[in-house]
Amino acid sequence: MTISIGFAGAGQFAGTFMNLFDLHPDVHAVYATDVLPGRAEEHVERYGLAGTFPDFEAMLASDVDAVAIFTQRWTHGPLVLQALEAGKHVYSAVPMALTAQEIEDIIAKVGETGLTYMMGETSYYNPAVVYARQKIVSGEWGRVFYSEGDYVHDMDNGFYAAYQFSGGEDWKATASYPPMLYPTHAVGGVLGAVPTHAVSVSCIGIPDDRGDGVFDRQVSMFDNDYSNMSALFELADGGVMRTNEFRRVGHPAAAHESRFRFYGTDGVMEQTSTSASESDRNTISDIGDLFRTRIDVDADSAEYQNLDPALLNSFRSGTAPVHDRSRLPQSYEGASNGHEGSHHFLADDFVRAVTTGTMPPVNAWVAARFTLPGIVAFESARRNGERLPIPDFGNAPE
Repeated sequence: MTISIGFAGAGQFAGTFMNLFDLHPDVHAVYATDVLPGRAEEHVERYGLAGTFPDFEAMLASDVDAVAIFTQRWTHGPLVLQALEAGKHVYSAVPMALTAQEIEDIIAKVGETGLTYMMGETSYYNPAVVYARQKIVSGEWGRVFYSEGDYVHDMDNGFYAAYQFSGGEDWKATASYPPMLYPTHAVGGVLGAVPTHAVSVSCIGIPDDRGDGVFDRQVSMFDNDYSNMSALFELADGGVMRTNEFRRVGHPAAAHESRFRFYGTDGVMEQTSTSASESDRNTISDIGDLFRTRIDVDADSAEYQNLDPALLNSFRSGTAPVHDRSRLPQSYEGASNGHEGSHHFLADDFVRAVTTGTMPPVNAWVAARFTLPGIVAFESARRNGERLPIPDFGNAPE
């Protein structure tokens, strides 16, 4: 069985995934559409895709088997629901949705239809998270009682250009996107390794003081002035998770934007911007080399031509020693990759799930647990750090 995929959104992020899906042996056609038709046509020509659709509705009315949502982040929830209602399998860029109601509706629709939904969370495949997941399953670290996940991405490192590219004249209204409504690169890494979920949160938001019209509540379509946010989560297993979402921070784009630390009763792993260590009560070892991704793709290749240079380090990477490439299609060797080697695994897992009828790792129920904690954390910050309960929709059905 092979499938066809239609891309909604032909922006800076979509190209590398268009190429990967097109390279997959179980995909026979990739299409594109965009509110700016010229962008879709450019991507089709650049990657040799099957063609374009005039709009999203035409794509849903076609016989494509699946759609990939790569539109602006606050549009994901409604577009995903529309696609599921049209009978399409869905791959969605992060975040899953903007509200708890949208998340609940997506889960209900996936359960009703049996269609595949997968959120493309890169941190699930982050080398540090892959390593931690293996260690936690083996029990080597004992009970992991405290974990940290950070997403540290300064606005000046590519985000200004990205919002200008997507937002047009009103880009400042959208560039104020609340950091905790984009939580999955931090939360997803912790909960992608520790088998539990968040049940409550207290969050503090730090108002921005740059004064350039971004993160200005009078300008923001989200009524947001927080550029940096920190949250403390209670987990269902009795443990604790701390998350930082920073957008004004003196940190280079070349270093780890997402990094993780796990503290267990018998072992600890601590990742920094430049390295990582693992320890027990008697020893400590540098394990940074296990997480380092080699650059094995051409920075001048077509996939990177429309990217802001500040974003190249996120998108152009190979895989790390802890990654198991043996499960990937041979056609992915030397192909564009990104976000610390995650892109190849993301594309392959979605295609596998659709073609085999199995549940993808970051399915709708898991995606909810990666996304909803941030939504509630933002509300907590608006209430001066009040501790709030986090709803849960349970585990994915077997």
